[in-house]
Amino acid sequence: MSTQKTPQMLVAVVGVGLVGSEFINQLLSIPTESSPFRLVSLSSSSRTVYFEPTNAITSIEKWKTILSESNEKPDYESLTAKLSSSISPSTKVAIVDNTSSDEIASMYPKWLKAGINVITPNKKAYSGDLRLYEEILSASKESGARFLNESTVGAGLPVISTLKELVATGDKVKKIEGVFSGTMSYIFNEFSTGSPDGPSFSSVVSVAREKGYTEPHPADDLNGFDVARKLTILSRTIGSSLLPSLQSFASVQTASLIPPALEGIPTGDEFLKRLPEFDAEFDQMRKDASKEGKVLRFVGVVDTVKGEVKAGLEKYPTSHPFATSLGGSDNIIMFHTERYSPRPLIIQGAGAGAAVTAMGVLGDLFKLV
Repeated sequence: MSTQKTPQMLVAVVGVGLVGSEFINQLLSIPTESSPFRLVSLSSSSRTVYFEPTNAITSIEKWKTILSESNEKPDYESLTAKLSSSISPSTKVAIVDNTSSDEIASMYPKWLKAGINVITPNKKAYSGDLRLYEEILSASKESGARFLNESTVGAGLPVISTLKELVATGDKVKKIEGVFSGTMSYIFNEFSTGSPDGPSFSSVVSVAREKGYTEPHPADDLNGFDVARKLTILSRTIGSSLLPSLQSFASVQTASLIPPALEGIPTGDEFLKRLPEFDAEFDQMRKDASKEGKVLRFVGVVDTVKGEVKAGLEKYPTSHPFATSLGGSDNIIMFHTERYSPRPLIIQGAGAGAAVTAMGVLGDLFKLV
């Protein structure tokens, strides 16, 4: 019988905000005696701590205090050196980036080259400049370290992993379409129910903001950029030569819902104050859809047959899953492939929230064990 032990995994966490804190709590909830993970480093925007594996952080109750009492400033060069020097046949290392920082994302190639695995819900790297994306692929291939980003699309839903398996097993993806934004999902689930009447668009957006579904400035959701980033990530994961070359998420055909007259308004409060001026336009779109027996949904589409990647407001029959299956801030994604045709593979569920996002990140970490 083999007595070979599972290699231990040293984990460094960058970003301890809403998702980061939840991830740390979930990680530390695993009984120490059965966990392969050793939490050796925590970094916020202003503080950092690092411990040797034998003195790893284990307490859910104390980690915040440990970090807050540190006088050390984040030093990612030093962190890289410490982690890479710890790699051995019996020890793996991983950095978990729970930020939305471009600066941290730019570090991924260096970390991967050093043999450090990278896990993140940060969409910036895989949806930003094509050059960074290619550097990540090259660095991962060179060292064998893995880059995992399940939670960049659909939070904890198995979207990225499902797509990877479809591609790896030789299925041909024809089209992916879905409601990818929890914010947009909530707004149009409330605004467009199939009836020609209902609450005003501005009132729905205001309530969504009050519930915490939108960014402090709702324009940051209504511009569609979040969906465009997710579509870019999916497109690059497919890696199909049929797709147009996406230099970044800015290459996606994105139909913003921000009225042109409200572009550039600096504060969310002022934006919401003026949004009612355009309620009549949104109300007319709802009535037009209702006459056709349809609802409005903000969807993203990756069409490998047509070579299109686009995000915008579309109309769907009231019998369509996008009309019948969504509640709250749910996401729903349809995979149309050679194997899953004419009935698509559908994934749906909570597509936003710290708990499910952190779960997706932790699930990626387990894939390295």
